[in-house]
Amino acid sequence: MPLCAMAHAMTDNTPAIRIKDLQKRYAGAKGEEGKLALKGVSFDVPRGQIFGLLGPNGAGKSTLINILAGLVNKTGGGAEIWGFDIDQDHRNAKRSIGIVPQEIVIDPFFTPYEVLENQAGFYGVPKAERRSEELLAAVRLADKRDAYARTLSGGMKRRLLVAKAMVHSPPVLVLDEPTAGVDVDLRRQLWELVSELNAQGVTIVLTTHYLEEAEELCDQIAIINHGELIANKPTRELVDMAREKIVAVTLSEDLPAELPHHEALVKCERMGDRSLEVTYNKDTASAGQVLAILQGQGLTIDDVTTREADLEDVFVQLTS
Repeated sequence: MPLCAMAHAMTDNTPAIRIKDLQKRYAGAKGEEGKLALKGVSFDVPRGQIFGLLGPNGAGKSTLINILAGLVNKTGGGAEIWGFDIDQDHRNAKRSIGIVPQEIVIDPFFTPYEVLENQAGFYGVPKAERRSEELLAAVRLADKRDAYARTLSGGMKRRLLVAKAMVHSPPVLVLDEPTAGVDVDLRRQLWELVSELNAQGVTIVLTTHYLEEAEELCDQIAIINHGELIANKPTRELVDMAREKIVAVTLSEDLPAELPHHEALVKCERMGDRSLEVTYNKDTASAGQVLAILQGQGLTIDDVTTREADLEDVFVQLTS
């Protein structure tokens, strides 16, 4: 049985989430204007995707998520979740989304089974329709069904939060920094779980500071900075925005005191006594031309490797 069971009459091109000119200004001190956290953000999250929402700390990501979750009131604009307006049809909009918060918030004196049953009760899910056992099995916690939540490891608690967010079978799941501060093995387990949910039809919205994860997992990525949307593209297109490439060379002799310079070279960095990284613009030069320039300036090259730009390069370029 799929973990996403909520149905709603939508056309094929209706997005999972539609955000239109969303604004939020927090109240300021007496007589002062408060911080404008969102400055008219608009974008769609297509159904069935793993969608990345990235940005530096304080960019407005958490504010946006909290508006969708019904925890923060917007100042202007609008949003729809699974076709339901968050103002005009608040109840159905809220039932269409599950939020996995960054903080682990679980009552330590309940068992995982009780946590899920209580959450299902909050959403008015009839007892006959609850799927607590199924969800525990899906997040690999069936053997911890009756253990007190306080005895679970951090990784188990993270997985329980995912199950808790899915008790009402929402078609959209938001994960806010789900792998912050967790080890490599747990991160892998979480991404396997997320990929399984997505394969079953759940649309995933993911915020993360681990850009290599976003690049590997996400179909599309939006970047917010200072409360404004500065990019929203398929992941591959976004990575391709980086025009710079790097050639790393190892030399036969120590580098001279003065590093190579040429109009075709964007940057040269000394990485060791005999190693150098050269950045160049792939629109105006090639790796072969870079090597010819280095050799023309008297350097003898023993070894060469090249590196394509990645999402981190684009992120830094857009947000700096």
